Amino acid sequence: MEEKTYTEKRNGTLMKKITLCWLVIFMGIINSIQAQYVYDFKHTADIFYNARDYYSAAQYYNKALGTFKIKPEQVLPYTLADAAPPSGKLKDYQQVVARLAESYRLFNDYGNAETWYSQVVGFNNPAYPQARYWYAICLRANGKYDQALEQFNKFKQSYTAADEYSTRTPLEIASCEFALSEASRQPRFTIVKTAGNVNEGGANYAPVILNEGSLMFTSSRAENPPLPTNAKTAEDKKKQVKKGNPYVNDLYIATGNGNTFDFSQKLKIPTAKGFEQGVSAVTPDGNTLYLTRWTEKGGTKLAAIYISTHQNGTWSEPKILGDNVNVAGYNSMQPFVTADGKYLLFASNRPGGMGKNDLWYCIMNNGTPGGARNMGTAINTKDEEQAPFYDEEKNLLVFSTDGRVGLGGLDFFQSEGDFGTWSTPVNMGRPLNSPKDDIYYTALNNTHPFAAGFISSDRESICCLEVFGIKRISKIASGLILDCDTHQPLQGATVTLLDTVRQKTIQKITLDATGRYSFEVDPQRFYKILAEKENYFTKAIYFNTDTLAAIDSMDNPTLCLKHYEIEKPIVLNNIYYDFGKATLRPESRIVLDTVADMLKDNPKLTIEMSAHTDSVGSVKYNDKLSQARAQSCVDYLISKGISSNRLIAKGYGKSMPIAPNSLPNHKDNPEGRQLNRRTEFKVLRRQVAVSSDYNNTGQ
Repeated sequence: MEEKTYTEKRNGTLMKKITLCWLVIFMGIINSIQAQYVYDFKHTADIFYNARDYYSAAQYYNKALGTFKIKPEQVLPYTLADAAPPSGKLKDYQQVVARLAESYRLFNDYGNAETWYSQVVGFNNPAYPQARYWYAICLRANGKYDQALEQFNKFKQSYTAADEYSTRTPLEIASCEFALSEASRQPRFTIVKTAGNVNEGGANYAPVILNEGSLMFTSSRAENPPLPTNAKTAEDKKKQVKKGNPYVNDLYIATGNGNTFDFSQKLKIPTAKGFEQGVSAVTPDGNTLYLTRWTEKGGTKLAAIYISTHQNGTWSEPKILGDNVNVAGYNSMQPFVTADGKYLLFASNRPGGMGKNDLWYCIMNNGTPGGARNMGTAINTKDEEQAPFYDEEKNLLVFSTDGRVGLGGLDFFQSEGDFGTWSTPVNMGRPLNSPKDDIYYTALNNTHPFAAGFISSDRESICCLEVFGIKRISKIASGLILDCDTHQPLQGATVTLLDTVRQKTIQKITLDATGRYSFEVDPQRFYKILAEKENYFTKAIYFNTDTLAAIDSMDNPTLCLKHYEIEKPIVLNNIYYDFGKATLRPESRIVLDTVADMLKDNPKLTIEMSAHTDSVGSVKYNDKLSQARAQSCVDYLISKGISSNRLIAKGYGKSMPIAPNSLPNHKDNPEGRQLNRRTEFKVLRRQVAVSSDYNNTGQ
């Protein structure tokens, strides 16, 4: 068996899926024509195998197996060090089984490939040293992660060569372990195959929303009509086949809504002889189309990105972009234009990358791409990175890669960043990802890109990508905002949802007469709710959504906002000092903690902390004592992290009583003096400048 390297297998995998689908029907015709003349099935299978027609090769290797008369004991594994390798018919038999397994795998039929690889590893034949690796790959692709993990570990222990297989195996082991752990996680999306006729015939992939009700996608469905019912003879069938490959990739548009699209028609855009085209992106104004065109030369596919403009109701002849995007002899493909039109993203194996296809971007200048920039090692690996999508709402890059720990094949990953720095990519989990290839995300609505959209995946197909609709499972955090004095809903208050980890404002709403707010949130996130209204003290609550992994909604505690007026004192009850001293008692600190929290929630406010005494003692004594007490409060607030620039301490002594210190009969009034011995604060007109927008919302 001629083993293919891992690089050879993965390079162009998607291209193979796009083109191999037509072979199922096409070679069925050839088989029916040739069956009456073919007698040496193995020889015929070898010809197809060497021509990389793996679907046909598998058909003939299956037939060849029927010509062997091998007893069961002859194919039992031989494990002794001095055991002789098989010879003659047994050797041929093992080669047929091995190539049958290879053919199914290279045609992406992992179910049948698994069956035959299980026999190959049983041969224990040194002629097939990588068979156990591919057996494990097939098990993983079929979702049998526990069995795949066992086989990968066996392969790691027994395989001694230093090559791509040994290098890749630890990643595959980690991916199986990750997939097993993912099985218990609550999914964040629902996914359903797109209905209508989008997925009819060939491969269907790379969906793009053109406008409301229009879905553009790439398809390799048949150009020519199916064989006529009167094509009964081999000669009739030959004539039909001679018309050429009926499965050529091109752009199509379907109309519909939700997840159902019908009336698929070719996009009216010029084509080029010998080229296939698709995998496109449209600028925000809808007037410019970027698309991939590719051809095959010497068994190698060459792809480049082209541009077409919409004029007078038609698309112009696509023109190849310059060397800022396309480099001669290398592939550039899978364009994406950001919603603001500022960046063109694409995948390419051009020089300067990390490995195979990397993600690159160009800054657009009046519609012209600038020099391409690699997205760097934070995003790219030595393996495949493909199909970029950028969500401006959350500064989130979404792409597919097989170079990181995932569920298998190409998986969706996300990374937060702004084209300057990127966070470590995170696997987006089930059900967006599957054991097979998952690629090409597009949003249903760019205002909220991850509320709903479409992806491509071969999870339900042997050979080909198909279009699936996805929808985020809504998780809701809600609550009620009241006026602290009236205990009525605080209509007109503004409530803001902030992500405290990313330090980003997610959404801001104004309350109606109900006083209730409701936000859609993600599980396993840390959030802050900020409630504010003019001349009310802002309040904040912090929460995380771990509990939302199992439920759909959570109700936060009710908040009340306290009204204030500039320069109007607010009495702080239960502030106590040691007799005749400025030392705060422990119970006083509890009250001052609430003031510290209020100031943290209201970072712009400056306050005056004031202390007052009753009439006992001299003016000088009471002024000094009250000033010391006010300063004690300020010092305590500073110890809690409040800037001294926001605090003023003022002692008023006995100059501002709010109750009589004595009764009309000149007797002592203990109740009045108690009211006069008070601590207050008031909001001043001066405000503290805050530097960042995020800080302006109370961080």
